[in-house]
Amino acid sequence: MSDIRNRQIVLAERPKGEPDTNTLRMVETDIPEPAEGQMLLRTIYLSLDPYMRGRMSDAPSYAPPVEIGGVMVGGTVARVVASKIDGFTEGDWVLSFNGWQDYALSDGEGVLNLGQAPAHPSWALGVLGMPGFTAWAGLTQIGAPKPGETIVVAAATGPVGATVGQIGKILGCRVVGVAGGPEKCAYAVDELGFDACIDHKAPDFAEQLGQAVPDGIDIYFENVGGKVLDAVIPNLNLKSRIPLCGLVSQYNATALPEGPDRMNWFLGQVLRKRITVQGFIIFEDFGHLYPDFAAQMGDWVKSGRIKYREEMIDGLENAPKALIGLLRGENFGKRVIRVAQD
Repeated sequence: MSDIRNRQIVLAERPKGEPDTNTLRMVETDIPEPAEGQMLLRTIYLSLDPYMRGRMSDAPSYAPPVEIGGVMVGGTVARVVASKIDGFTEGDWVLSFNGWQDYALSDGEGVLNLGQAPAHPSWALGVLGMPGFTAWAGLTQIGAPKPGETIVVAAATGPVGATVGQIGKILGCRVVGVAGGPEKCAYAVDELGFDACIDHKAPDFAEQLGQAVPDGIDIYFENVGGKVLDAVIPNLNLKSRIPLCGLVSQYNATALPEGPDRMNWFLGQVLRKRITVQGFIIFEDFGHLYPDFAAQMGDWVKSGRIKYREEMIDGLENAPKALIGLLRGENFGKRVIRVAQD
């Protein structure tokens, strides 16, 4: 392997607002050699996720930031090139955390062996992995849906939102999605089985949302924040629940939104309606439930009850631009980088 180099995408500078072409840069290093108790992994698929914007910042958060010059973090599906660890052999597919690079060493901690021939290896980064688990646990453990209740989910065609909505339908709820554009909304209704989907780009978005939830909202699965949250709040029912997964509309913000301070108004709604709002970090809060999720979601996917849309982009060099687009809402489904052909 002496004639092959390890490409890495590292954090060049901390962005102010939206990341740009100066935020990340590619470098090349030697491919490392595994020592005893290590294995060498070759990245095949790299997951792109909104949380990565937070890792670029050194503001206080639930996880440490990427250091300047450090390899950008990210979940990966890789193949074992060489192993000096029991339980992993050459050719195994693994779910790992290699970050944005071709090769990485691992001691096996936190690495899940997917075997020699998984049917859809990259799906371990989506519906069968962290996004699917986030949807399942956030909805079932915090949302606690009951048959007949109304669920509204933001970013309804993303990997989390699409899964939330489909689980809601399986559990007997009315599901209303919020997405950007007619194509995404049609997909949510026609392919995923949502009862309705509202285009947040429509000038009368708030009015359309109110009409779509005549009985109010019992569960709002929050992925976006901003004007979507503003439109949802007046429609929340008594003792409604908000699993707070993300606020992607705010991730590039450099200041508080303009306009009147609505915090006291929102808290007044929470108080009077006895609304539960709970943020969560999926593996820290619900990691013990992963085996239950894996068994249930595996059955739902195999039987076709849960559908999954993947957006595959070739080339590690295209990952920075693809992440910028993801943060703008340009993705349609789960965005994955194919770093190498298997």
